[in-house]
Amino acid sequence: MKRILLGIGTAAGAFALAACGTSTAAQAPAPAAAAVAPAAGGSGGGVAAASTATPRCTTADLEVLLGKPAEKNDAPGQYDIPLTYRNTTDHTCGLYGVPGVDLVGPDDATFGPVYHLPRVDNGVKYNEVTAGTTASATITVLKPAAGEPTWTPAKLNTIPPGSTSALTAQWPADLPVLRQDAATHPGSYVNGILADPG
Repeated sequence: MKRILLGIGTAAGAFALAACGTSTAAQAPAPAAAAVAPAAGGSGGGVAAASTATPRCTTADLEVLLGKPAEKNDAPGQYDIPLTYRNTTDHTCGLYGVPGVDLVGPDDATFGPVYHLPRVDNGVKYNEVTAGTTASATITVLKPAAGEPTWTPAKLNTIPPGSTSALTAQWPADLPVLRQDAATHPGSYVNGILADPG
């Protein structure tokens, strides 16, 4: 039985950092880009709106931190997880758009070991991240209900927008994900980057 809760069309808000993982660069394949919803412009938080002349942040400029999962109040079984990028350089760079996210785990008999999360382009249009500061996207995942197949990722690979190589974070061991690779409106997806509050 397929369950589809708040699907790709639902925009998720920004989350405060609750780091529970650190990053290491990984040469993972680029996550497959699913259909991207129209941009929902605007700016948020305390990070200045970026100029298009500001160089984009590269994988080498960043570390990734995966925050604590929080169950949605209006959608039991669906969880939001902050995916936070920190600028580890001494310069400002632009970080905006929708990151690629692959969940990597056991080999599923139908879908294989990698779950490419669809992308929802609902973040800020431009965003600057100064040295030492952060910007976040939100991953929304649907947990299996009783009787549904259980698949728990071991790690997450993420490619920052505009980059080609990945950063890696460990996935929470107590958070299985319902595989809906072929669903039109799956309950798991990645949202666009938002400026973190200052």
